[in-house]
Amino acid sequence: MEAISNFVNDINGLVWGPPMLVMILGVGLFLSIGLKLMPIMKLGAGFRLMWSGRARGDDDDGDIPPFQALMTALSATVGTGNIAGVATAVFLGGPGALFWMWLTALVGMATKYSEAVLAVRFREVDERGNHVGGPMYYIRNGLGSKWAWLGVLFAVFASIAAFGIGNTVQANSVADVLATNFNLPHWVTGVILMVLVGMVLIGGIKRIGQVASALVPFMAVSYVLIGLIVLAINANAIPDAISMVFSYAFSPAAAEGGFAGAAVWAAIRFGVARGIFSNEAGLGSAPIAHAAAQTKNPVKQGMVAMLGTFIDTIIVCSITGLVIITSGAWTSGETGAALTSLAFEIGLPGFGNYVVAIALAIFAFTTIIGWSFYGERSIEFLFGVKAIVPYRVLWIIAIPVGATVNLGFIWLVADTLNAMMALPNLIALLLLSPVVFKLTREYFEKQKAAGYR
Repeated sequence: MEAISNFVNDINGLVWGPPMLVMILGVGLFLSIGLKLMPIMKLGAGFRLMWSGRARGDDDDGDIPPFQALMTALSATVGTGNIAGVATAVFLGGPGALFWMWLTALVGMATKYSEAVLAVRFREVDERGNHVGGPMYYIRNGLGSKWAWLGVLFAVFASIAAFGIGNTVQANSVADVLATNFNLPHWVTGVILMVLVGMVLIGGIKRIGQVASALVPFMAVSYVLIGLIVLAINANAIPDAISMVFSYAFSPAAAEGGFAGAAVWAAIRFGVARGIFSNEAGLGSAPIAHAAAQTKNPVKQGMVAMLGTFIDTIIVCSITGLVIITSGAWTSGETGAALTSLAFEIGLPGFGNYVVAIALAIFAFTTIIGWSFYGERSIEFLFGVKAIVPYRVLWIIAIPVGATVNLGFIWLVADTLNAMMALPNLIALLLLSPVVFKLTREYFEKQKAAGYR
């Protein structure tokens, strides 16, 4: 087992090395500039579109309303990365890691927008009449048959990676936090999650969309509100916390208490890596959900999709990070969900740790159902619809298994597979960027001609 762990660790260091981080941030920056910072400038318009009647499915070309598509994508992104992932980034990279998470999200909005635009533009209808799309489809349909191998590569990585980032990591984190706070055995948590997920998956994407659109807004708003209460209690420490985020982003963080210290490279590496793990911009996962949206306009869905990165990282992850830093818990030596629990407990004694436990359980549950859909679509691309049921069975079996294995190794494998998923998608985004720019330009020219701003 140690040999396997060392091998995966070596691969992880390679795929998350400087070239990958430069590529993720570089592609996001390139798309942001090519779009003339539209995702940031039109953020308000995106929120208006999300809540308008047009964003709730005013035509039949798709399977679920655009709002449900966004909530399905958010259900998969708002997970342990927002609680355990942020804490791990701060523990390993210091407060400066939060700055690099923010930067990853700002350029990631353009990445997520472009992914959804291409997903809707190049989607297909399968033999069951469902709309299917994502990187594997926009690679095959947008770049042509000579690039089909790249789409296959993405689908292989995604179908396997789903069991890490979207299944076992989530189940393990929930089991760990519930065992700590409620003395619930790991295997019991695994069985409960298995039953609940199985009940949702029976209904396919429409059931997933309905559950996600009900749970995601509730859980995100509740977590943010409680986090704001803790920040209000720690209000005096907020200016210093913000100062540390910016100063340690560009200078080493010295050892303090249980914090071992961190170089600037650590802040960048873990900030970007955990940022991507959390908001998934560039991974190519979210466009699989957005491809199912009831819309005929790729740009509209892209504007709805880019909100996912903003909500996940700029709002939810920032709350977690600032609570950890303002509480002083980041120097305690704790890491992962235990660090976030400690930070909330300091602010809300006798109550905070339970908030984190419940939030993580709900976040992880929705992530498991969201990622099951991503894995299904990937396996369908490779083997057809006949492979979906066997994949679901394996998915459900993996949940209790994941709940009882070592967390550190799972994080390592998930982190590695994330990068391997991202590579084919980032290449496709660069090659298909002219399509995104053209569709965006034409849309806003029509909007302008029609008198809209």
